[in-house]
Amino acid sequence: MSKATIYDVAGAARVSLATVSRAINNPEKVKPETRERVLKVIEELGYKPNAFARGLASRKSTIVAVVVPDMGRASIAEMMNGIADIARVYKYSILLYILESEEASEEDILREIIAAQVDGILYLNDEINEKQYDFLKTIKNTYQIPVVLTNTFYPGSDEIPSVSIDYERAGYEIAKKLIEEGRKDIFMISTVRKYMVNDLKEAGYLRAMKEAGLKQSIMRTSGRISINTEHFNEYFKDNKVDGVIAVRDSIAISFMNVAFENNVKIPEELGICGFQNTKYARLARPQLSCVDVPIYDLGAVGMRLLTKLMNNEDISEKVIKLPHSIVLRKTTL
Repeated sequence: MSKATIYDVAGAARVSLATVSRAINNPEKVKPETRERVLKVIEELGYKPNAFARGLASRKSTIVAVVVPDMGRASIAEMMNGIADIARVYKYSILLYILESEEASEEDILREIIAAQVDGILYLNDEINEKQYDFLKTIKNTYQIPVVLTNTFYPGSDEIPSVSIDYERAGYEIAKKLIEEGRKDIFMISTVRKYMVNDLKEAGYLRAMKEAGLKQSIMRTSGRISINTEHFNEYFKDNKVDGVIAVRDSIAISFMNVAFENNVKIPEELGICGFQNTKYARLARPQLSCVDVPIYDLGAVGMRLLTKLMNNEDISEKVIKLPHSIVLRKTTL
């Protein structure tokens, strides 16, 4: 059985999805040469129209694929609230795809999304690299599926629109806050796995430390509490630190808990900052100072931007940077 999709036909015939549907269902509405080209591609690919394709030209339902790294992060859950609220306004259906899977590669999952014949894709994975970005461009250009990067972006290219914050600036500002408190041994705790947004946070931290003439120290650990807690306990045996910026709130709180167990006074001896302002920052005791990322808004604005692309509306800005702020609580002076 052929696995060709309507997107394959549209790409090979260089026409829109609606044109493929009309060529099948309402041939009189398509130019003869266009219809002939489409039908030839259908025959070559062995494409079998399904109910979705037969109703494409007149259907009202809109399906959006939301691609997330995993659902274990509080930030992902809050972003999904923003996405869902906008989707509800426009009566969109959402298909959720989780990349944290041992059964399928990311490329397999993206091919599954293409086969599902969605109208648009919100891509929330912040572990984006050149290969992934190129594949997303293929989806956008060959299969004519609009894609919006949400809470991530690919530096040096705006071919795929994106919604995020200025993570480099935010990393700089939160580091400056600890420097202004008079702290000298300030570490940034990042992840072992490479994430595009974490690279930017690190760049901001490094810039601030260089300007202040202070030693730059980046510790890399796991985002999993069971692993990083052990790592932090080992760290306290041989190192002294008076300031910490973690790339996630959960990592910052893990470090803070280990610091308490090692009799470190917070914030007098150690200032700690997170980087999201999730519910964990407010539930922690003491409450966590952090960069306030407008997580809900990132999801909502990303979905709104995708809506414009799906409706073929002009967009004035392809790289949207939402404002952030610094929230000071009890873990800093």
